[in-house]
Amino acid sequence: MNGLKGKKVLVTGAGGFIGSHLVERLVGSGAAVRAMTHYNALGTNGWLDYSSLRQDLEIFRGDICDRDSVREAMKGQEIVFHLAAVIAIPYSYHAPGSYVQTNIVGTLNVLQSAKEGNISRVVLTSTSEVYGTAQYVPIDERHPLQAQSPYAASKIAADKLGESFHLSFGLPVVTVRPFNTFGPRQSDRAVIPSIITQCLAGETVRLGNVHPTRDFNFVANTVEGFCLAATATDAIGRVLNLGSGREISICELARLIGRLLGREVRIESESLRLRPEKSEVERLIAGNSEAAAILGWKPATSLEEGLRLTIDWMHANAHRYQTGVYAI
Repeated sequence: MNGLKGKKVLVTGAGGFIGSHLVERLVGSGAAVRAMTHYNALGTNGWLDYSSLRQDLEIFRGDICDRDSVREAMKGQEIVFHLAAVIAIPYSYHAPGSYVQTNIVGTLNVLQSAKEGNISRVVLTSTSEVYGTAQYVPIDERHPLQAQSPYAASKIAADKLGESFHLSFGLPVVTVRPFNTFGPRQSDRAVIPSIITQCLAGETVRLGNVHPTRDFNFVANTVEGFCLAATATDAIGRVLNLGSGREISICELARLIGRLLGREVRIESESLRLRPEKSEVERLIAGNSEAAAILGWKPATSLEEGLRLTIDWMHANAHRYQTGVYAI
């Protein structure tokens, strides 16, 4: 990460799950980090308020949907990591307009502000959800895009905006496409924290569809990919998958977490947790050879090791989670 030392770096969505881990990694690499968090009346900054490195970075409170706010945040910066987004898939069925505003218009604000400024690289955050159900496996970056949720549609649009600004204006954009990142600090609306909290509370785990497969990747692996994408010479203009290359069904995942906790789990299906039938992404598994070749990236932490680290953290932070409450 020597290429980041001394660099002036802006991270949007810095108070979130992945964003807070990325901020800490960048500070540790010697970068001068400006962390953009969502303005709120309480003056809170998400997970950064609990970080031991809070005093080693600059906080900028703003709104990604406001172009003036984004332009101000970007002044004097060299590299931009754009992570600010609305990400919950179930909520996108209820409030798709908020996804358009944050994920599409917000990304446009970042790209336009970067074009106006002296930005040497923009790292955009995509998602494996843009692929929809795998038409072939492993899923490489040339796989067709299919929006099976309003969330996925908003991220496809954001990806294409990044592509257009690179091809139209020569903006140095890299798009990274994480597959199902998990780890400490993740919201319990995500499946792994939901399973862990339920396992810690008892033996019954309530889930939606347990048959789909996913490619789960520990947050430290994802963050390393982001940092490499900001420095690798050949990454500009590319879309790069960040996934483990291993798939596991939700049912198998729940049983694995149960074994790591030393208990047999009883899985029950709840209709409330089901996605609309045609919206469910049935299979995701990453082809990560491009990231390996261009970034020299590979996932260093396995699923099992990452789960152990996550379980330990969640056990110590159980008071931050609402067991048995389904949050969309």
